[in-house]
Amino acid sequence: MSSPTGPAPGSPHFDDAPPSPGAASGLPVRMPRARQSGRHRRPEPLAAPEGAPALVLAVPGTPTPAARELAEDVSSIARSELPGLDARIGYVDGGGEFPALEAVLAHAAAEHRVRAGNDGQPARPGPAAVVVPLLAGPDSGLLRRIRQAMMNSGSGAELTDVLGPHPLLAEALHVRLSEAGLARADRARLFTVTTAADGIILATVGGEEAVQAAGITGMLLSARLAVPVLAAALDEEGAISRTAEQLRTSGSQQLALAPYLIGPEIADGLLGAAAAEAGCASAEALGAYGAVGRLVLSNYAAALGIPLPQQSGLAAPVR
Repeated sequence: MSSPTGPAPGSPHFDDAPPSPGAASGLPVRMPRARQSGRHRRPEPLAAPEGAPALVLAVPGTPTPAARELAEDVSSIARSELPGLDARIGYVDGGGEFPALEAVLAHAAAEHRVRAGNDGQPARPGPAAVVVPLLAGPDSGLLRRIRQAMMNSGSGAELTDVLGPHPLLAEALHVRLSEAGLARADRARLFTVTTAADGIILATVGGEEAVQAAGITGMLLSARLAVPVLAAALDEEGAISRTAEQLRTSGSQQLALAPYLIGPEIADGLLGAAAAEAGCASAEALGAYGAVGRLVLSNYAAALGIPLPQQSGLAAPVR
């Protein structure tokens, strides 16, 4: 039954209600529909919470224009997935035109304090920034330097895990191999790639811990390609050639090198030298592949308890 002033909110005729007598403009006042319930309800748009800490991408390696472009692309992907995200870039070996991680964190902490002062209230609980290492796998030496920069900044920032192991990184490796003509883009397609590898060397840096972590993603990649995949350390002398020999001994004849690396953490020419040592072709590093940016955001969101939509493909990491 209608109320004395018109149809009740949520009723079929609510949108056809006459203008309120007191409307200053004389135009009908259209009230919003009641929020739809049930499984077909339109999802609320995802956005960064107001006052959320900055996401600071910690970029390893020698700063270069190429490394900056890659980091900016990764940050842009994260922002596109979470509008309103305050994403910044700090270089572990920064200086000059490449802002050092320590300075970026100190600046973020100072801004956090200023905002609190302008509000006339204490600073919000939680860190001023969340640091996400731009690393596919663990590298204890680099992570130690990142932690030191965080301590020196006095920012109280929080450090997340590295990006892998994760199924999305196995997908990214598959894509890079297919781009280089070293793997079929889709196992379901009925065509062959004459240069497709029948054995993959998954190259990483960071010592034995990094090799073990890469091996987990390697198993996921092996399942996708139906070929053997073995991880090896680029920074261990002879490791790549020994792994190549192991694969050939087990029956693989056409090998490929798949860098389990984002890119900035390795010196120029290292991949080419490793591929030549193993006598095989190489795919490109992961770079700013879309999954890398989404995993950066996933680690940031997990640190703050921000829920991300399930359709983003950000399954729980394989630890």
